[in-house]
Order: sequence, then structure tokens, then C-alpha cells
Amino acid sequence: MCELFGMSSNRPISALTSLSLFGKRGGETADNPDGWGLAYVEGDAFTLHKAPEAAARSVLFSQLAQQIHSRLIIAHVRKANPPTAHTLENTHPFMRTCCGRRWVFAHNGQVPEVVAPQGCCHPRHFHPGGETDSEHAFIYLLEEIAATFPGMFHGAPPEMMNAWFETLVTRSAAIAAYGQFNFLMSDGEHLIAYGHDRLHSQQRIKGDVRSVVIASAPLAGDEPWEAFAPGELRVYRDGQLLGRWCAGITKLCTPAIA
Repeated sequence: MCELFGMSSNRPISALTSLSLFGKRGGETADNPDGWGLAYVEGDAFTLHKAPEAAARSVLFSQLAQQIHSRLIIAHVRKANPPTAHTLENTHPFMRTCCGRRWVFAHNGQVPEVVAPQGCCHPRHFHPGGETDSEHAFIYLLEEIAATFPGMFHGAPPEMMNAWFETLVTRSAAIAAYGQFNFLMSDGEHLIAYGHDRLHSQQRIKGDVRSVVIASAPLAGDEPWEAFAPGELRVYRDGQLLGRWCAGITKLCTPAIA
């Protein structure tokens, strides 16, 4: 099954140890040999590298893991299930422009309903570049959010941002009802993590560096990992948790964004 990795920090840092462990899950310590992708913020914009090959045997993945210093990273190793072509277009993360920002998205799970001819949650205005249910769901979520809050990133007050994330967790839960839907998503500022049934976090503080690491399953290490509650969406910025939203619950798990 595919696996996710994410990191948010208050300054650009190396994630070499974590990425090296994660890369091994792409065909060595776990059965995810069908592709890998690394998206990371460089300056003020995302850089994306990916390939339809096993991360554990990829020279480029290893080189990038050593070179990257970033404040925000999303990575993915792929198990093509249900089987789709091992192509660049079907390899996560996916990148799209919406609402004046560049977005990145990676998914773990299966939601075949979103690609079924008469299924739920189809994109209405834009077409995916590949065949995966993941990319279809990503575009659907962007269209829903853009339609609901067209001006949300242009000086939007905190209450609008809270409403935006509440809408996102509601739409995500609707998709998750048709299968398994864990994802990481970012607009280059926020790290958004939705744990339908399989996501963990670890908060790290070292000197004046504050960071959080997200992974499908805990990476090796002595520090404890915290499992997401089922259907929980968390939003981080600069390594700090801004808020938690729980699907099916009308109130926040923790205080809203201030």
C-alpha cells in the first residue's frame, strides 16, 4: 500500500534521516515499488521530482534526500493498487494551480468511486493528467474549495480560514466513505494532513528549530509518534499545529486558527 511522508518547519532544514528511512519503504522494507515523488518548497515555490520506479533503488531519490533543505516537504512511495500504468502521470505527488497558488497532493488508499462513470466526486471543470483515483479526488477538492471560498487567500480573516478547513474535512470524509482516503496536501504555506485511518505525527524541537513530521506509519526512532484520530484533519504552518478538525463533529478538536 502507498505511503506518505510530510514535514513542516519554521526554517529550511535537512530531512535526510527521515527521508532515507522513508525511501526504503519504496521497495525494500515495504512493498511500494511502483513510483516515488518528492515535492519541497525552495524559496517561495514548490519543486517537484518524481519517477515511476522504486525509491529504494533510485539514485536520484537518494541524492535529493541528501541535498534538500526545506521548510515544507511532501513525499510519496507508490503501490499501484488497483493496477494502473507505471507512468509519470500516475506518480504522486500531483501538482495543480488554484486560487493563485501552486498546490501539491499525495494520497494513500483506494477510492475507486471517484473514477467510476456514475460515481461520486468527479472533477467538473479540469481533467486529470493520469488515471488514478488520487488525482481525480485532488482536483475535485480544489474545485470544491475554490467554488466555496473564491477569495480565501487574499487577506481572509481567521473565521473564513476555519470555514475553509471545515469544508475540506467534510468533503474529504465524503470521499473516504467510498474507500480509504489518507492524504497530504499543501499550498506552499500550510501542510494539511487528513488521516482517514492511517496517519501518524511526531513533533520535534531542537534549539530554535520547530518541526513536525507526518508519516503513514512511524519511522524508526526512540521518540513517540501520535496516531491521528479516525477522520481527523490537521493543519500545520512553520512546524506548528494551527488546528484539528474531526469529520462528523461540528466543533474543532482544538481551538480555531486565531
